[in-house]
Amino acid sequence: MTMTAWRTQTRFAIVGFVCAVTHNAILLAADLWHIHYAFSCAISYVVVVVLGFALHVRYTFRQCASTGSFWRYALSMAANYPATLALLFLMCDIAGWPVAIAAPLATVLLFVANFLASRWAIVRAPSASPERNL
Repeated sequence: MTMTAWRTQTRFAIVGFVCAVTHNAILLAADLWHIHYAFSCAISYVVVVVLGFALHVRYTFRQCASTGSFWRYALSMAANYPATLALLFLMCDIAGWPVAIAAPLATVLLFVANFLASRWAIVRAPSASPERNL
């Protein structure tokens, strides 16, 4: 593994940790206020997509932000919503686990998929048509 790849993965882990803490804080706070996890996941999605994109563009992958990369990122992260809901449904509604245990576990399970999706969305080969920078 090259030093650049190692740094990218380390930076991804740091940003992923910040996003995971933010996501879980939103879910746990909403649970304390008796807000269903389906709604709190939607709130978390909006907050974490903006936060994650900004941090991954500038810090993790060190790329110029573009409208296209933002929408690719938002779309790839949108896959987390049904995956998170399915995992929380299985863990909370079926298994009876509290959100405080299920939410962090679901986050860990989705971590690798998020790295691959983030890299695909942000680090792309130059295309024939230039994208508008943000």
